[in-house]
Amino acid sequence: MGIRGTTAAEIAGSVRDQVALGELAPQSSLPPVRTLAAELGVNRNTVALAYRRLVEAGVAETRGRGGTVVAVVPQLAREGVGVGGDCVDLASGNPDPRLLPDILAAARRGDYSPPLYGMPAIDAGLEMWACADFSEDIDQPFRVLVTHGAVDATERLLNAHLTRGDLVAIEDPCFLASIGTLRLNGYRTAPVGVDGAGLRPDALRAALEAGARAVVCTPRAHNPTGASLTEERAADLRAVLAEHPQVLVIEDDHFAAVSARSYHRITPPSSSRWALVRSVSKFLGPDLRLALVAADAETAARLEARLSAGTAWVSRLLQHITRELLRDPRVHELHERARELYARRSGLLVEQLHAHGVTQNLTHVVTHGIDVPQRPDGLNVWVELDVDGRAAVAALAQRGWAVRPGHLFAPDPAAHQGAIRVTSATITEPQAEAFAAALAAVVAELRAAVN
Repeated sequence: MGIRGTTAAEIAGSVRDQVALGELAPQSSLPPVRTLAAELGVNRNTVALAYRRLVEAGVAETRGRGGTVVAVVPQLAREGVGVGGDCVDLASGNPDPRLLPDILAAARRGDYSPPLYGMPAIDAGLEMWACADFSEDIDQPFRVLVTHGAVDATERLLNAHLTRGDLVAIEDPCFLASIGTLRLNGYRTAPVGVDGAGLRPDALRAALEAGARAVVCTPRAHNPTGASLTEERAADLRAVLAEHPQVLVIEDDHFAAVSARSYHRITPPSSSRWALVRSVSKFLGPDLRLALVAADAETAARLEARLSAGTAWVSRLLQHITRELLRDPRVHELHERARELYARRSGLLVEQLHAHGVTQNLTHVVTHGIDVPQRPDGLNVWVELDVDGRAAVAALAQRGWAVRPGHLFAPDPAAHQGAIRVTSATITEPQAEAFAAALAAVVAELRAAVN
């Protein structure tokens, strides 16, 4: 294979050179530690250290008894893809375009002027609005920053405090982009179960006791389940996190302006590192790649340093548009309408699914093959089945309905095999009734095939 070197640094460098030149392809197996140590005439610990450095750098990955192999770029699932043909789109996870404001009209309003290098990173008007908005929910000192969306904020925040291999507690099931962020950056995942009231305190405690150094939580309109934290559940989670004040707490409140539920904070006063992230994509438009972040002073400084490594600011034009929209009373009225319609549509879907044989409450005891939460919030509804989710997705597609299988949203791809996620953002009453009937028929057919 031609790996050379007598020190850990030299051996790791030799492997990296061969990977860069294409001489070691992704998923190629590296020699066993003992074998390579004998070939190079070095101590086994030297080779073991070299391999560990390669793993930490993301160049290689360990597979237990399968040894160490060259890492491959992960193929990650994304929102808004995979819907084609004549299927009714209940899969994309997109907001209703009719409930989004006119971005171009907002761009033409106000006092925008092209910024030059050295200008402040944050639009003063937007910062003032954000400070007032965050102050309603945060009763301790904070700084406001702007990032290129919630995913960008989460990734930069994690990288500001963690290193590859660190354990991160995330919801299970989980937002697709969060799974991708952790995999791409080499973090280990500690899945924390979600029920109708949000993160389960017992599961969070177990993750923290296992060594999780960060927690990523969606306080309301959780994607994919639609769950929102209750006041009581948030208090329980704060009590758990208070026992681990060194842990980074990131709250992704992505649906803030149009959520039908109140925000309940899980970050306790004792937490030394925390951030509350509010993006605007779901209620102002996905093309506004912008999120407002409130964070403690140290976390804000670290995040700011990572933002400054680029152009030092998120497009001031995007900030200008966002500021104008957030200040516009007509946009506030649109958000009120969106809040009502999204809640009505998800409730309509749940009602129809229940009418086709589901259980009462979140007992997860399936009577006729379908179980859904009672009062989801957001753009999606999570449906638990007692049949294979991927088979159900395929069968629904043949009937003209596009949904997404639950395993895509699992930190462990082997989990949630019997679930699907249904986007309810644009669903109509006839569609809800027809889809529920189709799903009930598919479940019955799949159960019969198994029996």
